[in-house]
Amino acid sequence: MRICIIAEGCYPYIVGGVSQWIHGLVCSYPEQEFVILTIVADRSMRGKYVYELPENVAEIHELYLNDSDWGKKRARRRVRMNKKEYQALLSLLLGEQIKWEVLFDFFQKSGISLNDMLMGPDFLHAVTEYYKLNYSQMVFADFLWMLRSIYLPLFIALKMEIPKADIYHCACTGYAGVLGSMAKYMHGGRLLVSEHGVYTREREEELIKAKWVQGIYKNIWIEQFKKMSTLTYDRADAVTGLYEHARELQIELGCPPHKTLIVPNGIDVEKFQNLPGKQEEDKGCINIGAVVRVTPIKDIMTMIQAFGFAKEVEPSLKLWIMGPCEEEDEYAKDCYELVRVMGISDVIFTGRVDVTEYYGRMDIMLLTSISEGQPLTILESFAARKPVVATDVGNCRGLILGENDDYGEAGIVVRIMHVEEIARAILTLAHDENTRLRMGENGYQRVVSGYRFSYFQDAYRNIYKRLIEEKEQDEVEDGGMKAWQA
Repeated sequence: MRICIIAEGCYPYIVGGVSQWIHGLVCSYPEQEFVILTIVADRSMRGKYVYELPENVAEIHELYLNDSDWGKKRARRRVRMNKKEYQALLSLLLGEQIKWEVLFDFFQKSGISLNDMLMGPDFLHAVTEYYKLNYSQMVFADFLWMLRSIYLPLFIALKMEIPKADIYHCACTGYAGVLGSMAKYMHGGRLLVSEHGVYTREREEELIKAKWVQGIYKNIWIEQFKKMSTLTYDRADAVTGLYEHARELQIELGCPPHKTLIVPNGIDVEKFQNLPGKQEEDKGCINIGAVVRVTPIKDIMTMIQAFGFAKEVEPSLKLWIMGPCEEEDEYAKDCYELVRVMGISDVIFTGRVDVTEYYGRMDIMLLTSISEGQPLTILESFAARKPVVATDVGNCRGLILGENDDYGEAGIVVRIMHVEEIARAILTLAHDENTRLRMGENGYQRVVSGYRFSYFQDAYRNIYKRLIEEKEQDEVEDGGMKAWQA
């Protein structure tokens, strides 16, 4: 079996939950051959892997969404769209019964350059029609250039030469989903989508807050991501989510319910047993741990402020921020500066470390993200019997308070960016060791019962097996039909 994993903005370049999930998945099935098709920003990231690729990874292909070569003049024959192709382009802009197969064939087979496409008459005419129907009150020149910026990364994706595989497994919808859908059309195979957060909702939240795009253009960008998710859900043979509410959101966004499955994250619980305990330097300290990338989406600024307020009340508190700081270098510098300006002592940025050397030393684990799926750091904390204070995002509430069990609370859920509430939660646990121990045990029982890595492995092994069996059955039926027609 040959499986093509299609990842966007993560593996194998960036450490994080999705990357860890992909790496674990590939390592779980050494008997299978994997191909990695990874989408990154630009060529500056080429080959800069932070993971050692497993031996069963046969190939790795890179797609650069911000590739700049599109704008250069090329001395070549210009390609014009025929009527059918132009109508497909217009349907894409309008978002009405999009003729994706026609677009797949055009971009894969015509040999058109993106300069010719975006600066040429076909795109200009289609944008003009779209503009007259919906946005004629806007300045056309601005509108045209914004549409070029919106469709450039999509067109780059549509020109990508995709490797052949039996199963295309996308780690999200978005551009990854477009590639998976096109691969299924061009090469056959089955399409599996596994969403860790609901991609379309995450992009919508980002765009609403974004300063680089204003007014109605936010809506056009949001609609573009919805078009891609609709395509992906439509073409997928199976769509997995991490928890029930994520599945409900997928259905709300147009995924047929019969395609949806819930496959929770899983961890190696045994890895977090018998961990090194507190050391000499920890005497008299209440250690708070945060296993996170230092990036805006993890809201380290709020974490630092909340810790600072809590430490004013309880001087024995010590914060350990464990994770890479280089992904968003400027943001990391702002975090260091905030610690300095607030005059907070006992804040340690460890960088990337082996977290099993630290979990046993912690009293409380902390997560202040503004967006999450089903955080592995919470599951790891539970495996290490540590209570968690986490913001009410993704599946954090379900993990901490329980969904289908009666193990009890395993921490405290707090509101996003609510500094005072987070500080109070830290102090509540800091001042009550018995509650910390009880919640830590509750979390341990929860993770053992439903989030073991072996459960995750079995689930995807069965999904892969089913998809291959369906593919083989389709090939037999197609062969029989062709023989009958002959």
